[in-house]
Amino acid sequence: MKRTRDDMEIVWQTPANPPDRHDYILRDGIRYVRPYYFEFISHVKNRWANKTIVDLFTEEFKGRPRDYYVSAVKAGRIQVDGRMVPISYVVQPSQKISHFLHRCIHVGNIVKTQLLESFRQSMAWRHYFISAIHRLDRLVSGLLILARSASRADLFRQQIESGMVQKQYIARVDGVFPEDEQVVDANVNYNAREGMSTVEVGDDYINGNASAKGKSACTKFTRINTNGSHSIVLCEPITGRTHQIRVHLQCTGHPIANDMLYLSKSVTKRSSEGLGADRAAAKSNLSVDQSSHQNHKDEADNVSEEDFRIDPMCTNCPNLAPKGYDGHEEGLWLHCIKYTGPDWVYECPYPDWAFLG
Repeated sequence: MKRTRDDMEIVWQTPANPPDRHDYILRDGIRYVRPYYFEFISHVKNRWANKTIVDLFTEEFKGRPRDYYVSAVKAGRIQVDGRMVPISYVVQPSQKISHFLHRCIHVGNIVKTQLLESFRQSMAWRHYFISAIHRLDRLVSGLLILARSASRADLFRQQIESGMVQKQYIARVDGVFPEDEQVVDANVNYNAREGMSTVEVGDDYINGNASAKGKSACTKFTRINTNGSHSIVLCEPITGRTHQIRVHLQCTGHPIANDMLYLSKSVTKRSSEGLGADRAAAKSNLSVDQSSHQNHKDEADNVSEEDFRIDPMCTNCPNLAPKGYDGHEEGLWLHCIKYTGPDWVYECPYPDWAFLG
């Protein structure tokens, strides 16, 4: 579903209005979303009231710098009740706020991203509802549960949101993990601008100091086996925070053995490099084959403006696909193996890296 506003074609994508085939660009086994504009809508909460429109966005939506929000308000990309407002405008409760964003999104490997579509197009599933009830992070592998009816999808999601579902992952971590069960109960603070999490430990956290900014998080870890260099660890997250397992394993002193974002103590900041956090970490730690890099650059130079239109106000366009998405990223040694609900269990096999030689 689309509508036109000034020079922008605004897109709404919902389960009832999924993207069309022409909304994607396929290149070298990777599927990209053709850039488009999307209207994000929210209504002013009581705690937002009496703030200027720029202060509200700067304080509540920290993924972009203040200068961007100033420019967006002046350009009409941020509106209140469907109207342009000055940067000094003070918002009031319940007002409608629209943020028109240029979206340039890489979707991922065709094999992964066409999973649902493959089911729908097969003879057995063509006329059936099918929906993923949870998600896996981009570099995480493992179990993905699909529901065949809207009612079952809602039931699964309600059980997950109410804490009735236990999740189990396995990870291959650095070093010899302790034999006894380890429980990490430490707040996780996710920095959206840098794309990585930190844990809050020490006196502030222990004493419940109000200065703690992270969200409560708890993960149980149990060693399965070790070869002296690496260990296979069962991970059972009690909560579900961004990068929780990854940063809690780092907290134990045994990060995932190929997780460059949390292995290194010195990581290139993505905000300064225009890269995703994991790619910035890989850039900091891995040598890049120059010929491969040049080939990739040549491919990027051949991308037509028709396929990947640049928006001068977009904070992601400098990292527009295929730049930064070289298709050769190694998946994390973190694998979802089991979901257990009140009266159901789903599990999947271990990956090859989980068998230590």
